[in-house]
Amino acid sequence: MTGDNHGPDPAGLIPGHAGVAGRRVVITGAGRGLGSVLAAAFDAAGARLALVARSKPALEDVASRLSGDHLVCAGDVRDELFNDTVAEQMTERFGGVDVWIANAGVSREDPDITRMSAAAWREVIDTNLTGTFLGARAAAARMGAGGRIIVTGSVLGDRPHGRLAAYSASKGGVHALVRSLAQELGPREITANAVALGWFETGLGSFWQRDEQREQDIARHTALGRWGTDADLPGVYLFLASPAAAYITGTTITVDGGYSLL
Repeated sequence: MTGDNHGPDPAGLIPGHAGVAGRRVVITGAGRGLGSVLAAAFDAAGARLALVARSKPALEDVASRLSGDHLVCAGDVRDELFNDTVAEQMTERFGGVDVWIANAGVSREDPDITRMSAAAWREVIDTNLTGTFLGARAAAARMGAGGRIIVTGSVLGDRPHGRLAAYSASKGGVHALVRSLAQELGPREITANAVALGWFETGLGSFWQRDEQREQDIARHTALGRWGTDADLPGVYLFLASPAAAYITGTTITVDGGYSLL
């Protein structure tokens, strides 16, 4: 069904950077890897940012390479008070929160499941899943209509691998979380979506490239025949944060070069 008099101004639907200029965007895990790539992309698009990670020096280094005057928030996303503080500081500095990108995450190859410690399990689950929930909660409490919650998921959330039990479970959990958030926040015109990433050269994926045979096997198992690069990453996040994605919610968009097909 279509209507004649509803929807955003077509000028805001132009692909590229125009749709997020001036948007107030929180990016967790922004101190390195894929998070720093997203920070650069949203900065170039004219967004006002809060850069979040554990390491203040890492965040300051990222911020020094950006053109905007952005907020730097060092802390642990597993801490619910910290997430609330980030949202409060964003509101004090820029007047509110429009987009919360829950990108912070950890990954490690697990030992045999019979030897995996509860502490190792909790570190991954608490960072990747609980940290995402806490951030989404803090954001939703302050967002108005048009708000966006964007979560970094993984193809492993739907196609788990052995020896990656905690990581796979955490990403499967965030995929389910965005579906629940979408239903709850939809009446307030806030969307929630996940981006299921495949194997990227930057960030957590770089760990797996240390094994040359595994790196080649993954490339062969990908329809495009290669790993993802920095240039392949920001587009879908910029799109989901823009007016063009106003009617998309509760979904997981896969960005994996066709890894899931083979």
